[in-house]
Amino acid sequence: MIIVKNADELQKIRRACELSARALRLAGEKMVAGISTWELDRIIREYIESHGARPSFLRYRGFKGSACISVNSELIHGIPSKKKILKDGDIVSVDVGAFLNGWHGDNAATFRVGKVSEIADRLLKVTEESLYEAIKVALPGSRIGDISNKVQTYCESRGFYVVKEYIGHGIGRDLHEAPDIPNFGKAGKGARLTPGMTICIEPMVNQSTEEVKILSDNWTVAEANGNLSAHFEHTIAITEGQPMILTRLS
Repeated sequence: MIIVKNADELQKIRRACELSARALRLAGEKMVAGISTWELDRIIREYIESHGARPSFLRYRGFKGSACISVNSELIHGIPSKKKILKDGDIVSVDVGAFLNGWHGDNAATFRVGKVSEIADRLLKVTEESLYEAIKVALPGSRIGDISNKVQTYCESRGFYVVKEYIGHGIGRDLHEAPDIPNFGKAGKGARLTPGMTICIEPMVNQSTEEVKILSDNWTVAEANGNLSAHFEHTIAITEGQPMILTRLS
């Protein structure tokens, strides 16, 4: 588990996070019907590399893309492909990381392509709102279970299902570090949050079941019933006061 020790280290991880956030925003701006997920991935990679960094996910455990790009029922770890062409009504989850000057930044969002269905729109709104509700309780002295419970209760009370097999994580000099940050659990349980911790909170939410399946590429994780999935993520720093969202752009 990384603990940011001083202002210099905080500034370094903040820069990695800002670059990751700008790359994610660029992907959203380029996301139109007719573009392939491979082309989106190329845009993300070139942007990150043009700023002297490298995509955190490129070749990570053998992953072939620079970003995870997952469409509709696909939740996470979608492999970019020239054959996967976006169309109006799709929802597309993009997970982007950037490694800059020894530090990682990581964030994700699910985007709308054109006009989406009512259920898709509501799923995206609830999932994103649950992220910000969870961030509110990421205070010094609180416990990881407070974050986990907030995501779970917010989404489930609105008729959706949190995925339990995949979770958020600590981040810093390594992309994935302790502690684990589940999207389910009991408030008041788990490790205490302390100033200097940098963590990724990332609600992963399904339309009709908490169950997921691995597709034939052995990477892509999808909703088991073939219905919709959404994914939002921020890297935050625990401070003496309110949490600092490192991947939020002004």
